[in-house]
Amino acid sequence: MEYLDFELPIKELEEQLEKCQSIGEESDVDVSEACENIALKIEEKKKEIYDNLTAWQRVQMSRHPNRPYTLEHIAYLTDNTFLELFGDRGVRDDKAMVGGLGKINGQSYMIIGQQKGINTKMRQLRNFGMANPEGYRKALRLMKMAEKFNIPVLTLIDTPGAYPGLEAEERGQGEAIARNILEMCRLKVPIICVIIGEGASGGALGIGVGDRVYMMENSWYSVISPENCSSILWRSWAHKEQAAEALKLTSKDMSEHNLVDGVIPEPLGGIHRDKETGFKAVKEFIIKGFNEVKDLSTEELVAQRMDKYSKMGHYNE
Repeated sequence: MEYLDFELPIKELEEQLEKCQSIGEESDVDVSEACENIALKIEEKKKEIYDNLTAWQRVQMSRHPNRPYTLEHIAYLTDNTFLELFGDRGVRDDKAMVGGLGKINGQSYMIIGQQKGINTKMRQLRNFGMANPEGYRKALRLMKMAEKFNIPVLTLIDTPGAYPGLEAEERGQGEAIARNILEMCRLKVPIICVIIGEGASGGALGIGVGDRVYMMENSWYSVISPENCSSILWRSWAHKEQAAEALKLTSKDMSEHNLVDGVIPEPLGGIHRDKETGFKAVKEFIIKGFNEVKDLSTEELVAQRMDKYSKMGHYNE
């Protein structure tokens, strides 16, 4: 288990507990009471830390190296029945964007999401979860296929942003994302979106328009990352914590501003500490969201989705 800076007090207590337990195993000394006391201290420290996380600490939690990525979520949600589909039928297959068919609770879904990779080689292959235009065009191709066969769409969002390279811009990165937003607004099947980690900029919006949009407790959703915001406003990353607070990017902030439809609770310390419980919560929200919209007619579904997004934000004429 890897620990973030603010989790170090927990690490120290857990190491003490391990030493205490090893002493009990290697000798005849009864250390059960001491172990229980340390275990209680660990739980108290966890509650103290995780109940008072700052916006920047939430961002760090969303990037935790042990946090499960899209394909791990899919494997649990579909009981390993996922059939991956490839290619945009134009340029190539973008490994940063994965998609395919899978069943959740007996219902077929077209599941689409960004995949970051679990080690250095895989992260390079997946381009750190930053999709190129062909990734978004692949996603749109799969959504239109789902529409053709009346299959609901599920998107799992976890990206630091769309790939900002020159070649991506040359192939129409902005147009590809804008096209997805337009087409998702009027897609004739239910769309459920879940932000499982980072939800940054247009990279998230490109697969983020849905009838129900949920955020995991330790995820974030914003037009820009705290680091990039800091570098633009202060010409330095040194103010990233201040930027994170100002951006109101946490799941709590998004829920209070009615920009998401619900917050999926995570086990104490994050989903990486108890994946089974976290995956179950995600599955429950997906099923709940689908059940809320599955009986709507095509016209009602699209009208409600359009109305939902047109009401977001505040403006003056």
